[in-house]
Amino acid sequence: MKVFKFGGASVTDAPSVQNVGRILTMFPHEKICVVISAMGKTTNRLEKVTEAWINQDVAVLQLVSELEQYHTSISKALNDAGKSGIKLIMNDIRRFLETAPPSNPDAAYDLLVSQGELLSTAIISDYLNLNGITNQLLDARKVIITSESHRNARILWDETNSRIVAAFDEANPDQNAPITLTQGFIGNSITGHPVTLGREGSDFSAAVFAHALDATEMIIWKDVAGVYNADPRYFSDVVKLNQISYRDAIELAYFGASVIHPKTIQPLQNKNIPLYVKSFCDPLNEGTLIHQFTDNESMIPSFIVKPGQVLVSITPKDFSFVAEDGLHNIFGLLSHMGIRINLMQNSAISFSICIDDNPEKLKRLFTALGGEFTVKYNQALELITIRYYTKKVIDKIIGKRKIFLEQRSRLTVQLVVEEK
Repeated sequence: MKVFKFGGASVTDAPSVQNVGRILTMFPHEKICVVISAMGKTTNRLEKVTEAWINQDVAVLQLVSELEQYHTSISKALNDAGKSGIKLIMNDIRRFLETAPPSNPDAAYDLLVSQGELLSTAIISDYLNLNGITNQLLDARKVIITSESHRNARILWDETNSRIVAAFDEANPDQNAPITLTQGFIGNSITGHPVTLGREGSDFSAAVFAHALDATEMIIWKDVAGVYNADPRYFSDVVKLNQISYRDAIELAYFGASVIHPKTIQPLQNKNIPLYVKSFCDPLNEGTLIHQFTDNESMIPSFIVKPGQVLVSITPKDFSFVAEDGLHNIFGLLSHMGIRINLMQNSAISFSICIDDNPEKLKRLFTALGGEFTVKYNQALELITIRYYTKKVIDKIIGKRKIFLEQRSRLTVQLVVEEK
């Protein structure tokens, strides 16, 4: 069993859907689980629909119409593949919008945004069957079972594994083809509520399937030739890494590398399943292999840039130490507000964090901290992470920019600097 994941960029229009079909024909007689994301920027569109629904904005009807037109145009270009599925799903969306949104906005988000993956798989599964690439469609919500947390649900592994194994059992009457299509990013809570696994979570979904099915390998099909040591948008002299270790992959993903979702690696590492990152534009290219390596070329310095950062320094007004109980309260507040710390550092009476610049969340945070703490902050910053750093590399990347905070370990340095 192989597990493939195709992201939104790989299924953004009719030609790209046809390309998915061509790639699948390169693996005749293989059993494949294919995990599909929403098409193109559909998730962004559905986020706008959700916001309009919550705010009872009349613009929601136009947004839904545009969403339907986008998918219908792709369907028409593919000989009406998925036409009936699109109609059913769009009817569901309109029925949701006729009711009052849930009191929890995150529940509203999961209810609507999860429809994107259902739309894409309805079209692609039907297109493949119409063109002789026989497959069955599996609703991921029936097998990916999670906690009640919306927008970042936690997998309940025992229940999920048993359901996936049962769904792919050859004795299952629904298993009548070597290829199974399913959705990434979505699932159901243990009580039956639709949930999502976090933005860009389809990589993680694919890893969950690979783990449960003891897959021989997993392939993420991207619009790049593999994993590079830096983002080509920021650096001109990037190098493709032919192979990297699980450890390096999870470190790079955690620090912000956009090629792989941070949660993807653990389920694969636990079963020693190799992960390939390959180009859907050049599927014969070897791409990058991520596996259990200990000595390989990943010693090449890798750079990750996170723009739009804020450095926040928190100091107790009574000049008391920033001890465990104080940090516990600060962490609890950050967790409650959904603020992720990208870098942190503390001294005797100060605690500094580097976080994404979200004006609304920052305002709430500063208000909550203002009674007990003095809060200072700097905006318009970048967080630069260098894995396998050298002084020469640091000097080259930073240049003459001011460094606001620096933190080093044996293999990684992180620097908060002014934006270019």
